[in-house]
Amino acid sequence: MSGNLSAAGVEETLKDFWASRPRRPHDGRKIAGVAAGIAERYRIDPVVVRVAFVAMLLCNGAGILIYLLGWLWLAQEGDEASAAEALLGRGRSSTPVPLTILLGLALLPATGFFVDGGFTMVGGVLLSVGAIYLLHRSRGPLNRPPAAAPEVSPVDPTRPTATTDPTPPAWDPLGAAPFAWDLPEPTPAPAPVEQAAKPAKPRSRVGGVTFGLSLVVLAGALVASSYSPWFTPAHTIGLVVATLGLGLLVGAVRGGGRGLIGLVVPLSLVGVAMTSFDFDALDGSDRVGDVRARPAAVDQVQPRYDTKAGSIDLDLTGLPNSGKVQTHVEVGVGSVDVRVPADADVVVDCHTGLGSVECLGVESNGRDRTENVTDNDRDGEGGLEIELDIRAGVGKVVVSRG
Repeated sequence: MSGNLSAAGVEETLKDFWASRPRRPHDGRKIAGVAAGIAERYRIDPVVVRVAFVAMLLCNGAGILIYLLGWLWLAQEGDEASAAEALLGRGRSSTPVPLTILLGLALLPATGFFVDGGFTMVGGVLLSVGAIYLLHRSRGPLNRPPAAAPEVSPVDPTRPTATTDPTPPAWDPLGAAPFAWDLPEPTPAPAPVEQAAKPAKPRSRVGGVTFGLSLVVLAGALVASSYSPWFTPAHTIGLVVATLGLGLLVGAVRGGGRGLIGLVVPLSLVGVAMTSFDFDALDGSDRVGDVRARPAAVDQVQPRYDTKAGSIDLDLTGLPNSGKVQTHVEVGVGSVDVRVPADADVVVDCHTGLGSVECLGVESNGRDRTENVTDNDRDGEGGLEIELDIRAGVGKVVVSRG
């Protein structure tokens, strides 16, 4: 296996892991033998593997999902294929078909927990996959399953063996002088001397060590997130990116680690998006799509207009010239356009996480833009009073007079 952390090296390691993946033993198992199989394959203490599964269980149940996948896709000793592969007709497995189907059904709620379990469970699953990857890179050659021996056709003792006549030497291809066949062959011309190949440059371990340190940082942040609110997903990704960036600096000096670029770039983009986008704007609505409203009376104005994604068009110009209106307008991704009467007294708070704000003539754009405007128009105080709280996660907020 390649020792370099690159796209080709990762693919090579994953293919080798699948070809020589652990088998669940009959002896030493506690449930299905997944932990015992991993320990036996890589020659480590099974207690360590079981403790790791318990630790991942605390990450919102990530250990359950990993164990079920191992039960389904790791073959048992003596079986041709795993339970899942046997169900697909790709070999024989001693696992009963009803049990395989039951395990597959159990994956559905486990996968649902993975989606809804938040950053802790997703991080736990990624941490488990990364740990298995590093374990196979470092201890993959140990205790590999034996390759299948080629079949040898049995020899029939009753069948006569063929006898061969003496073959003429190369200097007498016509066999004209059999009396001299016992003479030594002429000395062949000396073969050209090949230059010795240059020794291969040892592969750098910067990439693998840095990747392992980033997993340790991720694990520490997941544990610390239960005790400190600072360890948000955005901050955790920032710590991982910083660790990978440090590895790139060391690799620039000592050589190696170029494969880390494939991790740093997408994680950096995700981190920038998470710090720029107001995710709280998506939690306040169950609606997706456009919202359009034109109330004609004060009591027709709803206290809230919202959508996760889409546009909100709120026209208040049809309201009478008296009374008081308060409403909250919120969009996750999209735009907000609110029109108020020309002679109304308006107090408005406009905010966008990433985008632009045009709030009664006050304009700004960029990241985390907020404008607070109080406008009683030309006639001064009196008449219809409107208070607006308008927020957009990503998009444009416009408040104008009709």
